Amino acid sequence: MNRYGAKEAKAGLAARLPGLETFPNQFPDYEIAIEIPEFTSVCPKTGLPDFGTIVIRYVPRGRCLELKSLKEYLLAYRNLGIFYENAVNRILEDVAKACRPVRASVTGSFRPRGGLSSVIEARYPRSRKAVGSAGVTK
Repeated sequence: MNRYGAKEAKAGLAARLPGLETFPNQFPDYEIAIEIPEFTSVCPKTGLPDFGTIVIRYVPRGRCLELKSLKEYLLAYRNLGIFYENAVNRILEDVAKACRPVRASVTGSFRPRGGLSSVIEARYPRSRKAVGSAGVTK
């Protein structure tokens, strides 16, 4: 039986990616939704490509994401070994760090592999619940 270890579980989380640029927000209380229908990354265990659609939704506070830098950032995942769950959560963390939104979510809908498809969603701000060593919320 193949087992996934810490190496695979952390794959891609510390990789250097292009920075996300922002510009000053001009209006209060509205939502921005950005759909990336051709997101690709690589499975860190098998080396096979993963394909999916990423949707970023956020309510800007003082800054908005600049789309060209977002595109370059997302293209960097193309050759990055990273699990779906890590990709979605890393994108959320990087978006939140770049523009400090009122709230945000990142949803990844990944194409079937072996008859299974996955949808992963992460939200900001994060819940204050503690996560145990097995990654289970307490």
